[in-house]
Amino acid sequence: QVQLVESGGGLVQPGGSLRLSCAASEDISRMAVAWYRQAPGKQRELVGTIFRNGLTNYVDSVKGRFTISRDNSEQTVYLQMTTLKPDDTARYYCMIPDINTWGQGTQVTVST
Repeated sequence: QVQLVESGGGLVQPGGSLRLSCAASEDISRMAVAWYRQAPGKQRELVGTIFRNGLTNYVDSVKGRFTISRDNSEQTVYLQMTTLKPDDTARYYCMIPDINTWGQGTQVTVST
């Protein structure tokens, strides 16, 4: 069973940037990987997905600010976040849709 571990979260000021990492315990190069987030009191939201061919899609609220990439040699998927807003504050999770496997999440807080 593949295990996923997110890292890279933290406290950042509005307008700042963070890069989250999602490290897999096995080769995931043939799998799509999605990033979700959940803010307190809100439903979990799909942020974006990277497919096995490298194509990506994003929720409208992060288009142009967030970028998902993958390094298959490192078994890692990244979420580069720029121009962060307070509304981006949430716990961020990576997951593999094909096998419904989730990481434990990493907290991102955007605040002055």
